[in-house]
Amino acid sequence: MNKTVNINLAGIFFHIDEDAYLKLQRYLEAIKRSFTDSQGRSEIIADIEARIAELFNERVRNDKQVIRIQEVDDVISIMGQPEDYLVDDEIFEDEPEKTYQKKQHSTLSKKLFRDTDNSYIGGVSSGLGHYLGVDAIWMRLLWILLALGSGGTFILIYILFWILVPEARTTAEKLTMTGEPVNISNIEKKIKDGFDNVSEAVKNIDLPKQGNRIKSSSKTFFEALGDMILFVFKIFAKFIGVMLIIIGASTLIGLIIAFFSVGVADVIEIPGIDFLEATNAANVPIWLMSLMLLFAIGIPFFFLFYLGLKILVNNLKSIGAIAKFSLFGLWLMSLIGLVVIGVKQASEYTEDAMVQQTENLNITAKDTLFINMNHNNTYSKQFGRNSSQWRPIYDENDNKLLYLTDVELIFKSTKDTVASLRIDKNSRGNTYRNAKNRAEKINYNYTIQNNRLELDGFLTTAFQNKFRDQEVEVTVYIPEDTVIYADQNTHSFYRNHYFSSNSGDQGKGHYLQMLNDEIKCLDCPEDFRLNIDINDDTSEFKLDENGIRMKNDTNSVEINQEGIKSTTDRVKVNIDSNGIQITTDDN
Repeated sequence: MNKTVNINLAGIFFHIDEDAYLKLQRYLEAIKRSFTDSQGRSEIIADIEARIAELFNERVRNDKQVIRIQEVDDVISIMGQPEDYLVDDEIFEDEPEKTYQKKQHSTLSKKLFRDTDNSYIGGVSSGLGHYLGVDAIWMRLLWILLALGSGGTFILIYILFWILVPEARTTAEKLTMTGEPVNISNIEKKIKDGFDNVSEAVKNIDLPKQGNRIKSSSKTFFEALGDMILFVFKIFAKFIGVMLIIIGASTLIGLIIAFFSVGVADVIEIPGIDFLEATNAANVPIWLMSLMLLFAIGIPFFFLFYLGLKILVNNLKSIGAIAKFSLFGLWLMSLIGLVVIGVKQASEYTEDAMVQQTENLNITAKDTLFINMNHNNTYSKQFGRNSSQWRPIYDENDNKLLYLTDVELIFKSTKDTVASLRIDKNSRGNTYRNAKNRAEKINYNYTIQNNRLELDGFLTTAFQNKFRDQEVEVTVYIPEDTVIYADQNTHSFYRNHYFSSNSGDQGKGHYLQMLNDEIKCLDCPEDFRLNIDINDDTSEFKLDENGIRMKNDTNSVEINQEGIKSTTDRVKVNIDSNGIQITTDDN
């Protein structure tokens, strides 16, 4: 059992094992003795301590972790032994540096800083020059050419670099900027070079001239302009940081609330979960899908939030490489999972199949057929066809079903002597077999008694069959001269709109007769005129005594007494005894 010691190294607080502390203390004392007569001794020692604190900080995972003797040995191996540098200047400049470079060459890396010691404006060009291994003069020329060629856009990019790239202030940062090892030798050499440069500048300075210059202006024009621009953009950057934090935090909070809401959906029956389950083609648990959505959307917004914090807090501690790569891995796996689910979902609608049922009706020519649509008030209060309306329901035996109203009613003439009924049940699936199995499991009922046909205005299927665009088409084949009386409640179920227009007048049905593939109204007013006008957000259909007009976002077709007019050659119109067929090259 070892004692621990609390130390303050370069302003950073550490817990350190007693043996490790004694070794570190001996090491620092040896360094101080090796620089007894060195110029800038205090600056060298301070930078060495700051570098050691930085290396310790990289190895400490949390504030309570204790630094052991192993961490001290690692730091000493990086910094080097002080006795290696108790030699003359010539050896100092050659041997130790080579020895260190031999050990550390493979791990050296540069970081991007602004080099304000060799700057004209903000130190961006000289910093990029160090990072890319290019002379700063070429970087400055490149910035000038880009600024002129881009109409000033690269001036804004330069200012962003000026704001976002930190300045190399400490000796360790300056060494990292140039890619040099941050050890005792290079720290001492860097500080000595700084003192030599200052001494040389003092010797060569023209004191009267410089005195007048200082009196006339304390700053150069670029420094003053730079300070002003920097101040404005710092305020703008802080504002951007606040906005990023607000956007990131609000999105994360919303996603977390949504995730936990879905997680307890089975317990508290949150509305809408049944719809998700009914369309879940991949059979992935809802909570797992929600978790993948949370990671896929939330992780980018977390980093947006973190970027905002970095902009506002200059010395914000990094979350660490392990956390970054872990979050990236989670995001990538979630994204791949969602793509797989999306592909599976889309594949469930690639194939369609139909199951057909036919029955003869005891209706002949000269008879009258009465048609009515049934409604179940228990399942839904709304009545009428809607291809996009479906909902989960429970029947009288508490069985969970899907309730749909996608029922189409079609009337066609036949040369047969009796009427007939054909019911087509349609569904989709990832294979033809699956689609056909779902179509066979559609429940649709009708009754025929004497000359009255009662059709359900809805269809049902077991909930486990899930929603796959199930629909029913009811086609009534009617002999010519047969009279039809369609109740007004059949109006919304017609596919053939001309029949729909003739069958309703102020809420009342009409007696209609099928003659040579045409409908004749037997009790309509004499001034009755066919007028159908259907409009939605993307298309228009109009049928009246003037002809037919069809229009969508890109094309239009008009058929009247003057002929056929179309805005494109891709539209083909075929008029024969079977009617009018309009197609495009696409289908």
